[in-house]
Amino acid sequence: MINEFRRARRRKVADTVLVTDAMTDSVVGRIGNLSETGMLLIASAPLVEDALYQFRFSLQDARGRESVFEVGAHLLWLDRASAPGQAWTGFRFIAVPPDQADMLRHWIEAPGGQFE
Repeated sequence: MINEFRRARRRKVADTVLVTDAMTDSVVGRIGNLSETGMLLIASAPLVEDALYQFRFSLQDARGRESVFEVGAHLLWLDRASAPGQAWTGFRFIAVPPDQADMLRHWIEAPGGQFE
């Protein structure tokens, strides 16, 4: 049996959700999974471990409505992927506006999600 020590449930992201660096307006990767407190990002741009970032991404709800999120995030860990130029990265959210935090919570808990 595997013991789960994560504080927040992580919902898998089935569709391709691109993440943009809000400061440079460039795509840095795509989301692998998402929780209220952070995300797994499959990075396609060079990122610096232990750095702070401002990211933007969009999620669609079950009705197809799109919500844009802008979050402050701290890069906790980075592991080079087998694909050239890619890395698995773990981020902790450090700043999420309250209205966006509510929308994120609803998206994560929506029926039909798969969790890791």
